[in-house]
Amino acid sequence: MPRPIEALIHTDALAHNLRRARAHAPDAKLWAVVKANAYGHGIERAYAGLQGADGFALLDLDEAQRVRELGWRGPILLLEGCFEPRDLELCSRLHLWHTVHRESQIDWLAAHKTQQPHQVFLKMNSGMNRLGFTPAAYRSAWLRLSGLTQVESITLMTHFADADLRADAGVPGAPRGIDRQMAVFDAATEGLSGERSVSNSAAALRYAPHDSGARADWVRPGVALYGSSPDFPTRGIADWDLQPAMSLRSKLIATQELQPGDTVGYGSRFVAEQPMRIGVVACGYADGYPRSAPNGTPVLVDGVRCGLVGRVSMDTLAVDLTPVSAARPGSEVTLWGRSSRRAVLSIDEVAQPAGTVGYELMCALSARVPTVSIG
Repeated sequence: MPRPIEALIHTDALAHNLRRARAHAPDAKLWAVVKANAYGHGIERAYAGLQGADGFALLDLDEAQRVRELGWRGPILLLEGCFEPRDLELCSRLHLWHTVHRESQIDWLAAHKTQQPHQVFLKMNSGMNRLGFTPAAYRSAWLRLSGLTQVESITLMTHFADADLRADAGVPGAPRGIDRQMAVFDAATEGLSGERSVSNSAAALRYAPHDSGARADWVRPGVALYGSSPDFPTRGIADWDLQPAMSLRSKLIATQELQPGDTVGYGSRFVAEQPMRIGVVACGYADGYPRSAPNGTPVLVDGVRCGLVGRVSMDTLAVDLTPVSAARPGSEVTLWGRSSRRAVLSIDEVAQPAGTVGYELMCALSARVPTVSIG
């Protein structure tokens, strides 16, 4: 039989999370962000659950081609735009919208011969200091683009660095993670025509419901669509009514009886203080589980919360079976997501003790893990 590990992609959860994101910005259009192969879920697997979006946003031309081949005829946005002039030919052929964040991309457009003008998202660096025109240079870039026959429309765009900060968005007068950048964006775009797009998952959930500037014309939820809270641990997925879209499940393949002083795993990081029983799980860092996960990281065994013990190995990890004495080899283990008994372990609860975020665990799922869509 094959090794007992698999990842389940829940298309019903994707559709649910999309509806939740839309409910927070009901009068805005919504990009479903599917970059990084739909955050590790697989574009082809995720597509069925995300078709209710108004458009798909991604990075790679190959991913855009795949979305078109799935039958999508609506907008597709390249979030980082074109990487070289010839990319514009594929943008014309596939009717892709694309981001412009530096002068050379405007130069390429000016030289591009096309029968169909392009839809452009003009990105401002309002404080993230990653991509985009400075506020001082933004108006000049807009004027250049608006004078090109190759450009049909310009959407004004920025990206928040601190939308997930702990300040309570519901408390009047409380400092908010988007305020500084929102003020910069508003000042630099005053009087410029075009639709606007500013909010990622955190801003869409936390601010868009009561801030028309954050809602704008387009929101761009990403990680929330996949069932991870963008401001964990301030709020978890239950607070946002999100559902895990990926479940990583395996089984116990052995058990061990420990006596006081016995150790577990490489480096003897865990030392038993009393007699205890542990289970060995067919999952390790070669499957995408974080090697950095410490003792006590939550794991579900037959739907019951247990804790990791010892260092994660390439192919296995161990869990304390004290809370589930009936567990035996063959018992179901849920590393994150939904167990078959309906218990839920959010990916955020696994990522945080490992010193990372749910995004990374989703994207790090190994190719050797069989992955199937259900729902």
